[in-house]
Parts: sequence; C-alpha cells; structure tokens
Amino acid sequence: MAARARCSRLVAPLAGLLGGLMSTTPVAAVTLPEDSAEAMYHLYDGGGLTASGPALLVRKSLFDKVSLTGTYYVDMVSNASIDVVTTASPYEETRKEYAVSADYAYRDSLLSLSYSNSDEPDYKAQSLSIDASQEVFGNMTTIKLGFTRGKDDVGKTGEGFFDYAKHWRYRLGVTQILTPTWLASLNLEAVSDEGFLGSPYRAAIVFGAFVPERNPRTRSSRSIKLGAIGEIMPRTSLHVDYRYFWDNWEIKAHTFEVGGSRHVGESFLIDGYLRYYKQSAALFYSDNATSETVYVSRNRQLSTFDDVAPGVRVTYVYKQVPGKYEVKGNLNYEYQRYKFSDFTDIRSGQLYSYGAHVLQLLVTATF
Repeated sequence: MAARARCSRLVAPLAGLLGGLMSTTPVAAVTLPEDSAEAMYHLYDGGGLTASGPALLVRKSLFDKVSLTGTYYVDMVSNASIDVVTTASPYEETRKEYAVSADYAYRDSLLSLSYSNSDEPDYKAQSLSIDASQEVFGNMTTIKLGFTRGKDDVGKTGEGFFDYAKHWRYRLGVTQILTPTWLASLNLEAVSDEGFLGSPYRAAIVFGAFVPERNPRTRSSRSIKLGAIGEIMPRTSLHVDYRYFWDNWEIKAHTFEVGGSRHVGESFLIDGYLRYYKQSAALFYSDNATSETVYVSRNRQLSTFDDVAPGVRVTYVYKQVPGKYEVKGNLNYEYQRYKFSDFTDIRSGQLYSYGAHVLQLLVTATF
C-alpha cells in the first residue's frame, strides 16, 4: 500500500467498476469501448475517515477508430482517523480529479493515451499514461503493455507546497483463452517512486516521544497477479485471483480473491466475492522505536496487518434494445475489516482494528 493513501484509491474508478461483469464469451477482434454515459455516487466510511462524492464519465467514438473519454471525480473528505486524532486536529477538505483519454483501434491492436489531474488544498497530482494491447495467435492471446508517469506537489496547511513526489509505473499483461468459456491472465507491474513519500502531518514515536516521521526518498516495488474466470454452469461464472507484492522497504503482501456471478432472470446479475489481504511491516516501521535510526515511521499502512473484505454487486438492466442502447443500474457494497498486529491505539494501548463500509451507486447508459 502506498505511504500516502488517498481516499480516491479506496474506491474503484467508474470504468473499473464493471470489470467483474465481463463476459466469458471470446471476442473475435479488437473493438472500441461502447459509447456511454455513467454517473456514480461513492461513499467510504471507516476508521474515522469519511469520503463521498459524485463521479461522471462520458465516452464517445469517432469514425469507428477513435474513442474519447472524459471523467470527473470528487472526494469530500472528513478525516478524524487515528493518525489525525492522536497527533493533529480533525479536518475536512475536497479533492477533485479530471481525466481525459483516447483509444485508437487498428486491426487487432488498441492504443490508449490518458491524462489525469487532481487537486486538493495540500496535494496536487498529475499523471500521463500510455497503454497498448495486441491480439495474437488467432485472437486467442492478448498482450498488454503500459506506462504511467506521475508528478505530485506535496504541501502542508499553513506552510504551502514544499516538496514533490515522482512516480513511474510499468505494466505487462497476458490474457489467454483456454476454452470457449475460460480465460486466464498474468499481470506484472513495476513501480518506482522518488521524492517526499510520507505525510507532513504524521508523527513517529521514538523512546516514547513524538518526532516527525522520516521515510526514504526512493521506493521500488514489484507485483505479479494471476487470475482465471470462466463459466461453471449455464449463466453462472467463477473467478479466482492471487497477487503477490514486494518492495525494497521489505514489505511483502499477498492478496487472494474468489467470487462468482449469476444471472437471475433477464434483468439481474448478482456478483459476490471475498478478498483477503495480508502484509508484513516495512524495515523502518516501529510502533514505539527503542533506538534512533535514519528512517522511522509509525504509519499503520506500513505495519503488519490483514484485511478481510466480502462484497456484493447487483446489476439491474432497466431497458435494452440490442444494437441501439442499454440502461442499467449497479449497486456495489463492500465491508472491509482491518486488524493490525503491531500498531497500537496510544489512547488505550490496545492493538488497533477497525471496519469500513464502501458503497457505490452507478447508472450507465450505452448508446
């Protein structure tokens, strides 16, 4: 998990929300995304942090070769998390993000270019991404390559912007059609970060005294993800995923997810899933350090903890005219339970744990 976890990363983006609804029917050739308009309301509530707001997406194709997309995303944050209430005062702020992207289809290839910009009182972020996919071996195999370059301006209330953070992300993925109803995928990602990779508001504890946290100014991480999805009986599918993450801060993490989808009648699709996440602590993490070191942090996201997250997603097709348009609604609810092994609540001295609720309401119209 990133040292600075912002609320927007706790909920899925609009386009990604529909990932669990993918069809298991093989596609004959590369096609552009459907023309669509989407509106979403998202809510995250847990651990003293509440984030909510709307999101909008509009996608339109041109000349059957190019698809343009624009998105707008808002986080209205009320933060009284344990980090805040034990070292600072609760606060409220609003984060806004704008993004544009273009997809270009040529034969069995798809090229995508996207740019995003987010703004909040003490943090500004920009990123540029390029992705390419190619279908080979008679469209049985899809190979994807991607790169993202990010640049953030880091600030502090009352002090202004004082530092930066840069990010480089490299992606490689392969999806293979195994049978007419089963797909398997392998995804690799490498990330390099440089700059201010902590929080100017967070404090560490050394010999029982509060000191500003000190994180390294560089970080590199790697991850590998394996997945499979397929039809196990008519109108019912199953998916299984495993992801392994490691970095040079000595964090190692495992993520397991299993879920199923079932069509009910002609209008409903019901998805259920369970995800389990477990990670080890960073080399320089300490709940209460007993020696002075160059780097020290009490960021709970760098500690040893696990998370269990069951979820359910219900999709209702309101109206559909094949080949013309479709209107549907989507409700997604997820409960996240975090349990920390070496991070304590200094108010009670007990190991910390909390639950969080994630809710998404989405309406999509294709045309």
